[in-house]
Order: sequence, then structure tokens, then C-alpha cells
Amino acid sequence: MLSSRSQSLVCCSSSRMKFLLQRVSAASVSIEGKVHAEIAKGYVLFVGVMKGDREADVDWIAEKVIKLRLFEGDGGKINDRSLVDVQGHVLIISQFTLAGRTEKGNRPDFTHAEEPARAQGLYNYCIQKMKALGVERVESGVFGASMQVSLTNDGPVTLLLEKKKD
Repeated sequence: MLSSRSQSLVCCSSSRMKFLLQRVSAASVSIEGKVHAEIAKGYVLFVGVMKGDREADVDWIAEKVIKLRLFEGDGGKINDRSLVDVQGHVLIISQFTLAGRTEKGNRPDFTHAEEPARAQGLYNYCIQKMKALGVERVESGVFGASMQVSLTNDGPVTLLLEKKKD
């Protein structure tokens, strides 16, 4: 039988980076009542960085995001075209609450979230990676800020992308 400390370590070792992707027809993020960034057709990506995540995890998920075929093609064929195919935009929002665990009690446990300084570095890397992969327009929120996100989910289409630990 594992001690509670051992169980916690086992739990943490399987944590993974999470991107919550929503296909949108338009989206924006406001800070202190002012629109900070906005996009047209594309994806809103809520990014949750977990302890131990690496740039390689961002690389894997970012490449998956741009290759996913979630847009209609010619003749209305669904799931036929990628973000790059439709010249879609991306709005990236940091969201440590994706690390929240709710198995015990009623207060979410965020201990699996990466430390802020390291998480911010990976968040910034994600923004740069999306640009490097050829996304036409990449916008973002402000790491750690209180933000109001407005979006029109197109579909609706929402996917949770997770990178399992190697």
C-alpha cells in the first residue's frame, strides 16, 4: 500500500500539459475593460501548463493543433480543412485552472500547475511556436492577468488536447 505522499507523487508524475481548443467564428480578450486582442475565424486555445512540462510538449500539441482538420471544405464536407488551410487565427489564453483537480472535497486542487515563472516561459514559447508554424494571426492574453474572454463557439467544437508524459 502506498503512503499518501507516495500516492501524491504517482499522481503528479502522470500530469500533462492541457490545451482546451474551441473553434470560433470570432473571439476577444479584454483586460480592465479594454479589448486587448481579438481574432476572426480560428481557435481559442486555453493553455494549462503542468509541473514538469517541457518545450517538446508544446511542440507536439502546437503541431497537432495546426494539423487538426476541424473546418469545412469545399461542398460543405466537415472536418476537411486545417487551421492553416483556412488561414485561421489563434487566440492563446493562459489558464492554470486547467490543472485543477476535484477528486477530493469541493475546493479545486491546483498543486499540479507549474510554478508561474516557468509556466509563463512555456506560454510565451507556445505563442512563438504558433507563429513559427505559419498561423496567419496569433494573438494572446496577458499571463497572470484577470481577463474576460468573449467568443462565439462555431459548431460548437471543443476539444481537450493533452500531452502524456514520456
